[in-house]
Amino acid sequence: MVHPSELTVNETGHYPYQAAIDVYGNGGFRFAEMSHRGSLLCLPTGMHGWDVTQSSEITLETLAPVLACADDIDVLLIGQGMDIAFVSPIIRDAFRARGVIVEAIATGGAVRTYNVLFGEQRAVAAALIAVDRVR
Repeated sequence: MVHPSELTVNETGHYPYQAAIDVYGNGGFRFAEMSHRGSLLCLPTGMHGWDVTQSSEITLETLAPVLACADDIDVLLIGQGMDIAFVSPIIRDAFRARGVIVEAIATGGAVRTYNVLFGEQRAVAAALIAVDRVR
C-alpha cells in the first residue's frame, strides 16, 4: 500500500480536482495528500503540471489552459517565483476581455492568497512557478 505522502499527480501531470496548497518549496507543491515537483496550474478542472520555470516563460501560450477555463474564474494569481516581474499587457488584456483579474506576485504570496480565496469558494485560479526555498 502506498502512503498518501508518496502519491503524486498522475503521469499526465493532472489531479482532477482543484485543491488548497498545503506546502510549497523544495521545487514543488503539496496538496490533497500528494506532492508535485515543478510548477503548477490550479484550475477549476484540477491541478495541472506547468512547464514554466521562470517568469520570462509566462506567455499567452503557456497560460492557454487558464484562458480555456476563463469563464469559470474571476481572479488569476500568477506566482512568479521569488520575485515579481512585469506581466505583458497582451496577457492582461486577453484575461480582462474575459472578465478575469490578473494579479502577479511572488509565489509565496500567490499561494497564500489562492488558499484564502479558494477557502472562501471564490472563482480563483493560480499559475505558480515552483521555488526552491521559502521566504
